[in-house]
Amino acid sequence: MNPFYPAIAERANHRCEYCKAPEIVFNFPFEVEHIIPISRQGGNDAANLALACRCCNLRKGTRVSGIIPDCNTEVRFFHPREQQWSEHFQVSIESGKITGTTSIGNVTVEYLEMNSSTQVTARQLWIRLGLFP
Repeated sequence: MNPFYPAIAERANHRCEYCKAPEIVFNFPFEVEHIIPISRQGGNDAANLALACRCCNLRKGTRVSGIIPDCNTEVRFFHPREQQWSEHFQVSIESGKITGTTSIGNVTVEYLEMNSSTQVTARQLWIRLGLFP
């Protein structure tokens, strides 16, 4: 296990810092991921580490940004240490979908596929169980 896991997980309240999935419903700990990857000169300090579910971490990979198709503009992904989640995303309790409310939110939702059918189905269950948001 990552030696930073205990502190990072506690800081994140044991939730994915991208999609807000509750770690408690998984049968293994979430991953400590580099917001800015080491391969892009990101540091290994707490300010560059986030707790991420496997889905978000795999889909993010070494990317830090994505292209908005409508205007062909590159936009950085949500940065959990520098930005507030509620300023870039909202959740529909009825549908279980996460919507970006800014270009940062939109590109992060799109590239991390936060509204894939499996993610939405799981989120709807978490909502019914009172574990989300």
